[in-house]
Amino acid sequence: MNTASCPDCAPLSASRRSFLKTSAGLLAGSALPIIGAEPARPKATGETLVTQLFKSFNEEQKKKLCFGFDDPLRSKVDNNWMIVKDTIAGILTPDQQALVKEIFHSMHSDEYKKTVWDQVTHDSEGEGFEKSTAVAIFGEPGTGKFEFVLTGRHVTRRCDGDSVEGAAFGGPIFYGHAAESFNEKPDHPGNAYWFQAKRANEVFKALDGKQRAQAMMEKGRPEQHSKTVELTGKKDGLAGIPVGSLSGDQKDLFKKVLADLIAPFRKADTDEVMKIITARGIDELSLAFSKNADDDIGGDGVWDVWQIEGPNMLWYFRGAPHVHCWVHVKA
Repeated sequence: MNTASCPDCAPLSASRRSFLKTSAGLLAGSALPIIGAEPARPKATGETLVTQLFKSFNEEQKKKLCFGFDDPLRSKVDNNWMIVKDTIAGILTPDQQALVKEIFHSMHSDEYKKTVWDQVTHDSEGEGFEKSTAVAIFGEPGTGKFEFVLTGRHVTRRCDGDSVEGAAFGGPIFYGHAAESFNEKPDHPGNAYWFQAKRANEVFKALDGKQRAQAMMEKGRPEQHSKTVELTGKKDGLAGIPVGSLSGDQKDLFKKVLADLIAPFRKADTDEVMKIITARGIDELSLAFSKNADDDIGGDGVWDVWQIEGPNMLWYFRGAPHVHCWVHVKA
């Protein structure tokens, strides 16, 4: 074949080889998309998933599940309740129910999300997540202030994108577990949250006799729906022993209690909890254990009912007859 009559068949010149090599290098390093490749997508957050859920609602769903941001129902918390009449199985499509599950998982840490999911499913008493939980949205996601609230037995969770200024978790939350039975044994076998009480009891064991006496309260606080987590704003006269009076080693143990309390939740919420607490300092907090006989399962001196309280914080762990935890942290 005569290459002179076919320029494209001619051997590559040095200059052409150099051009093609340079062009290939530029293309390889360019940011141009590869045809057919999936574009990179940012990881969905609970807030973006709530927006997606909200946009999928039909008019009937909006009428039943959506409220104004300032509706007082948004701030309610309880140990076993449905924020609206309809369960998610009763009003949402399968795809919407799947979105609610994603939102719920997004509000918990990778380490504990399965544990928390198993707890809520277990405490549904055979109904399953879809038939035992209800949701509501306050405000309009994507346009300003909004909050998603999920409720059921032993669960009240919130997702607000910091719409509620200065309120960790978007407001009061609740978690709990009745593991093997309603009346749990002293060591609470299988309970998803008993590890938190075990850590608090490590602090008690590290106290001397005088400190232990100071750390005791007569009995746990009564559970009175949302009133259970009302904050007093008081720095003085709180039940129990002031954290500011503890030694350095004892304070280090107390910090481990705080770490265990926030461990089940997502980083955005736990960061806000710690920001609020550290802004005032842990010395303003008080740790108390209930010595009431009914609050000490088995009379073993491993305290089942205890709390951390401060002017802007209450974390109440009621471990008898099973675990109820009431939480309110506010700047």
